[in-house]
Amino acid sequence: MKKRVSLVLGSGGARGLAHIGVIRWLEENGYKIDSISGCSMGALIGAFYAVGKLDAYVEWLDDIDTLDMLKLLDFKGDGGLVLGDKLMSKLQDIAGEHNIEDLPINFTAVATDINAEKEIWIKKGSLMDAIRASISLPLFFSPYRYKDKLLVDGGVLNPVPIAPTFNDDTDITIAVNLGAEPSSDVISDDNKEEPKDIKSKIKEYMSKITMPDSVFSENGMHMVANKSFDTMQGSIANMKLAAYPPDIEIKIPRNICGIFDFKLSRKIIDYGYNKCKESFEK
Repeated sequence: MKKRVSLVLGSGGARGLAHIGVIRWLEENGYKIDSISGCSMGALIGAFYAVGKLDAYVEWLDDIDTLDMLKLLDFKGDGGLVLGDKLMSKLQDIAGEHNIEDLPINFTAVATDINAEKEIWIKKGSLMDAIRASISLPLFFSPYRYKDKLLVDGGVLNPVPIAPTFNDDTDITIAVNLGAEPSSDVISDDNKEEPKDIKSKIKEYMSKITMPDSVFSENGMHMVANKSFDTMQGSIANMKLAAYPPDIEIKIPRNICGIFDFKLSRKIIDYGYNKCKESFEK
């Protein structure tokens, strides 16, 4: 009989693609995922798995370049650089429309109510609404109005949301922590240079967007904020997991890639797969 798993998928931008590798290893090795609790990218990946569209999501990532990704970002946000409607429309095209209560597994997306200063567990209603609320990275995405609440990224208060799984009737709880201590395992891009035609199109596209050039530079306002957010999340995750340890914690160092390094998708997925394997072999 397959072991039934409660899977906790943490937040961490593009590092969240490691969740896909973890899921693949678990499925290949006789584990059955009965429950998922996720925040930010963890909620997104968990949702696509729950509706059977994870492979379609990976194929889409393989087919897009930096310019395609930029065109999905509507830089007209209020309270953040990006509104998020265009990206969510594309994600819905891939996943379809679903209500959480109709999914074949228990699913919880965790977001943060910035006015009430507390976690919000979304366990029913529109799956796309739950994803949009949970991925609302402060400063990047506009906060999401959900019912009477203003929600941002779940990682603000709980980057590895294990609590929603406490009442699960499963055999094992596995948590994927994307904010583990930095290591030398940095994933590099073998193809650092974009093709010249793509680079020129990116430059042309960005010239139409009204914002200081320094916003996305290495030490620009937005990148400094993201690095600070990563550091904060890592500290919170360690405290949460120390208080409520899972049966198995899969540690993904927070410096393996940048928060927007989705072009490294295949390498990050493979990294997650191998880290999961290592964690079970200990």
